[in-house]
Amino acid sequence: MTDLMPIKPTESELEILQVLWEKGPSTVREVHDILSRFKESGYTTTLKLLQIMYEKGLVGRDTANRSHVYRAAVSRERTRKQMLDRMVQTLFAGSSSTLVLEALGHYQASEQELEAIRAYLAKMEAKKKGNHP
Repeated sequence: MTDLMPIKPTESELEILQVLWEKGPSTVREVHDILSRFKESGYTTTLKLLQIMYEKGLVGRDTANRSHVYRAAVSRERTRKQMLDRMVQTLFAGSSSTLVLEALGHYQASEQELEAIRAYLAKMEAKKKGNHP
């Protein structure tokens, strides 16, 4: 998949990508076994999804062995960025601050997360003022 092509995985495809990002290259059986821990789904459904994802360019496939091994063909970072950009534009009218405030208002951030947010904001402020830390 080229950098110019938009990444538009479905929710089920994102779940499979999460498995591949965490575990690395995996057979259909391995992906299915992990997914079945938190989601009821048949093996053939997992196989079909991986085949569709291959056609869409979301995963790559090694066919050298009897059991095909799939790997993520898109990075977690690029996928997050594209999906976040699309969400900010469509749900928050282009306002990243509204997204952040909404997220912080609905989810309890840990003290470590709040500290990381403070540090990031301080870094952004210093950069804006020309005082690169």
